[in-house]
This record gives sequence, structure tokens and C-alpha cells, in this order.
Amino acid sequence: MHPHPSAVELSVLVTVDPVLRDTATVALTLGSPDVAVLRHDLAADGHTMRRVVLDASGVVEDATAELEHACVSCSVREDAVPALARLAATGRWSALVLALPVSAEPLPASRALATHVRAGEALEGLRLTATVALVDLDTLEADLLGDDLVDERGVALTPDDERPLGEALAAQLEQVDVVVTVGEDATGAGLVDRLRARDSRRLHGLHELGVEDLSACRHDTVAAERRAHPLGARNPHRSGTDPNDRSWSLLLSSERPFHPGRLLEHIEHLGTGPVRSRGVFHVPDRPDSLCLWDGAGGALCVADLGSWAEVAGSHSPVTRILVVGAGERAESRHTRDRILDAFGEALTTGIEMADGGAAWLGERDLLEPWLGSRNL
Repeated sequence: MHPHPSAVELSVLVTVDPVLRDTATVALTLGSPDVAVLRHDLAADGHTMRRVVLDASGVVEDATAELEHACVSCSVREDAVPALARLAATGRWSALVLALPVSAEPLPASRALATHVRAGEALEGLRLTATVALVDLDTLEADLLGDDLVDERGVALTPDDERPLGEALAAQLEQVDVVVTVGEDATGAGLVDRLRARDSRRLHGLHELGVEDLSACRHDTVAAERRAHPLGARNPHRSGTDPNDRSWSLLLSSERPFHPGRLLEHIEHLGTGPVRSRGVFHVPDRPDSLCLWDGAGGALCVADLGSWAEVAGSHSPVTRILVVGAGERAESRHTRDRILDAFGEALTTGIEMADGGAAWLGERDLLEPWLGSRNL
């Protein structure tokens, strides 16, 4: 397929709120006759997708497509890429917006699109400008820190999708280039700024979301991968203080690994409750393993991501977890103190690591049920 003679701008839109997505679609299309939105929704059966194309004139296309795989990156490759190529080739629009299924993460889609906008690929002639998350500040605290699951909210991506809603929302905030907020809640705004990437932008109000705002961006695939990696969990971006903002953040960091037994003893205080926590850790009986820490909605995921050398290059092993929460001052202080105490107790001591951790290698692997078999 021949590319359109002038570059067509392409952006990706994500949210956990279907009403907000529809409102943004109307705002974008009515704001410019040169914009079309390609909206995708996965059906409950997990094998079909509804594709709707809208512009200022209304619904341009409404069709259902069969999918071989019920995943967002697969659906982008199988349906969105040819659809976007076809829309761009008409020359009717100068900008296209891909609105992903509600609760989808942006990175799998933007990763696939970045591959296809290269010279000689199906989307040559399109320029990937930005990934954008839409969030409602007035509901963000409950959505992020509550224990609702995506299927309970009716925004599951597959029949067996049991992610906490907070996990889906946090991933969107942490990965995108631009966060667009509505609502006025100060704590919601504080949580956004504590979670979004330091190199991202925040716009307030859908009236601020226009083609010109997206055109000013250029999606950086390297930066996107860096944001999504748990090693990217560092001191958050903050842009001022508001006396009504009850949000807080805590960066737990040490060169020492967790003691496997004491980690299990203290993991409830470290990884559960109404907080978002993300980062990496290591343990002495897996000296080469970079381990994931990912908590939201009262649930915690830990995993062995591979060796530090392969995953992090020259990065030295570190235990570093960013914890974000909200609450009244006394409650928040108690929560932070509890987490700090648990973190300190779970770390190995200097005496325990005096031999570099060699004594641990013969011990029973207490974390095998969660991290899998270790390779020694």
C-alpha cells in the first residue's frame, strides 16, 4: 500500500472509564473535521472485536471482526493496523486516534504501531505522536486504591480478566506521554502527579485535548519502554502542593536484598492494602535474578524477570519500591511507618551477607511457589 503523501498523525487513547472515552471522542472529532477516531472494543467471548470509526460527521464505519487471539497487541496487529492504513490512504483525515478497549494498557499497542510506521511497513506515512490517558480526578482515589476488579466494573478485556482496576489504571498513568484529567479533586491530582512519568505532560480538561496538543508530541519508544520497566520506579514528579491533597509517596531503597523468610513474614504489610507499589528486588538465594514487585488493588504480583545482566545491563542489583497512597494525615503517617518498619525488617543484615550470600545457596527456596524454580 502506498503511503499518503503527507504524514498522518496517529495517537493512542486509553482510559478505564467508557463514558470518559466517549466524551473525549466527541470532543476530538467535533473540535476538528480532520480527525477520525478508530474505537475498538473486545466482545465478551474474547474472540470478536467491534470496530467503530467516527469523525465530525458521525459514525463512518461500524463492523465486527474475528480475532485469533484475545489480546490487545494481537488485535492491533490483526485489525487496527490494516484499518488505520486504509483510513490514512483515503486522504480524508490528517490525524487518526486509536481508542483502545477500556482498561487496556497503552504500551503493547504503541509498541506494535511503532513497528508498523517504519519505512516499508503497513503504516509508512503515519507519525506516532502520543499515547494519552484520560482520568477522572474525582473518582481516581477509589479507582486506583480500591479493591474493585475490572470484571466487576464491566471493563474486563477477556472472560478470565481478573485484574484489579487499580492495576489497569496505574499502568495507564505510568506509561503514557500525556495524561488528560477532568474533575477537581486535589488528592486525585496528587496521585496522578505521583504516578505519571517525569517526562510526561498533564493537561486539565477535555477542552485542552486537541489535535494541536497531540501534534506537538512525538512518541519515543525507548522512553515508553523505560517508563513501563519496574526499574523506572523512582522519586515521583511533583508540581506543587495543595492543602487538600491527601496523597503521599514513599521510596523504599536499599542495596541489600530481601531475606526470603522475613519477606514472607512482612509481605502483607509491605504489599497489600490501599496502595500502589512498584519496583524491583533481589534475594540472596537467587543472586542473579531481577525480581518484579507490582502491587495494586490489594493484590501483589512478584516474578523472576531474568538475570540482572540480561535485563538491566550494567545496573547493580538493588531493592527499590515506590509506594503511593492517600489518606488523612494521621492515617497516612501510620501506614508509612508500618511500611518502613516492614521494609527494614525484611532486608538482610550486614552480618547475614558477610559471605556475599554464599550460605544461602544451599537453603530451601522459600519463594519458589511465586518466582518459579531457580537456576543456579
